[in-house]
Amino acid sequence: MLVSAVGIILLLCGCSDRICPVGTVDFVGQARLPAASKSAITGGSHFAHVIIVVQENRTPDNLFHDPVLIARGADIATTGLNSLGETISLTPVAMTAQYDLNHSHVGFLSMYDGGKMDGADLVSPSCLRKPCVFPPHPQFKYVNPTDVAPYFQIAEQYTFADRMFQTNQGPSFPAHQYLLAGTSAPTANSPFYVAENPNDVLRPGVVTGCTAPKDERVRLIGPLGNESSRIYPCFEHSTLPDLLDANEIGWRYYTSSPGSIWTAPNAILHLSCGPDWTNNITVNQTLVLKHIAEGGLAAVTWVIPSGQASDHADGTDGSGPSWVASIVNAVGNSAYWSNTAILITWDDWGGWYDHVAPPIINSYEYGFRVPLIVVSQYSKSGYISHVQHDFGSILKFIENNFGLPSLGYADAKADDLSDCFNFNQTPLTFNPIKAQYDANHFLTDTSPPLPPDDD
Repeated sequence: MLVSAVGIILLLCGCSDRICPVGTVDFVGQARLPAASKSAITGGSHFAHVIIVVQENRTPDNLFHDPVLIARGADIATTGLNSLGETISLTPVAMTAQYDLNHSHVGFLSMYDGGKMDGADLVSPSCLRKPCVFPPHPQFKYVNPTDVAPYFQIAEQYTFADRMFQTNQGPSFPAHQYLLAGTSAPTANSPFYVAENPNDVLRPGVVTGCTAPKDERVRLIGPLGNESSRIYPCFEHSTLPDLLDANEIGWRYYTSSPGSIWTAPNAILHLSCGPDWTNNITVNQTLVLKHIAEGGLAAVTWVIPSGQASDHADGTDGSGPSWVASIVNAVGNSAYWSNTAILITWDDWGGWYDHVAPPIINSYEYGFRVPLIVVSQYSKSGYISHVQHDFGSILKFIENNFGLPSLGYADAKADDLSDCFNFNQTPLTFNPIKAQYDANHFLTDTSPPLPPDDD
């Protein structure tokens, strides 16, 4: 259901238990893009299945202090510059460290400092638990290698990219829009991007997107970099799921919460309030493990963690690496290993120091580096990709794999991850990833999933 309307409207959604109040925003309807030919899909596809595993809020310098990757040429820093011109050594911190860092667009500008990458010390720390106690130089940290051993195993066996940039210069809400659609623009052809998280994201029990309270707003950034306007956090334009729908390619989006800032489809009007919500959104992220085991994996799958199993600072319980390993192991130990690509990335930099300046192309693109691991039997083993990638690369890879047209957003400018694969190599044999927790831990965990705890 695509809508062209102006003003405050109420829509009764396709599923009977969802009522979507839409706030003051201009919606400009956009027809779905033309379908690709079935022959293109059949002839050009290397993979029958693609899984996008999204984690939270880390940089390569912070998360992948791995001597094996560094010895292979991965660009991981051990020191950084602060705003006083001092060299600060990166020191270890637990994954479960109880503080967070500002990762808004304002935080980006502070750390970027016109490309000098010396403003990380100006990124403010915060914490949920009072009083706050911060270590020295809280932004200049790397996660204890023992806490992220499963990530190291995966990255060392397959392809690790050290020039993967988040497409946007801000936090989770717009980042997840880019991972779904290649843009955070509210409408097609808009000169504005959604720049921040909605204003009420921290209010207990409040949801966002098209089911948000009617007074909720999110900031927009314009071509000149000003965040002078705000709109209701419900948008309308084409997305990658629309291309998949138009070509009868199955997709599924697994999430722990229907209305969180990480649940990107809930902020797209026709996805949130149409049949796709009932047919393609699973509000139980652990069911992806069950569906893989039972042979029910969709062609394209997004997997979003719970707050506990995310890598979000001051929110994670440290199980994120095991969570990701459980998905990789589920695929690797199944028949899906022969025809599936798993793309593991992180939605934003989380405020942590990173030394590589992003290639800025406009007032909101690109943001800082985030890790990317490409897993499949045709991934280049032990390979470090130095090619520039961004979230649009993930979308373009899927479009090319299934013979789809371009959305025309970040995907149009991006590469397609082709350097990460060698389709002429002997297919890699899967070696299980060792982790603290296995799939059964997540499938039997009855604790309520925590929502994002973002600034």
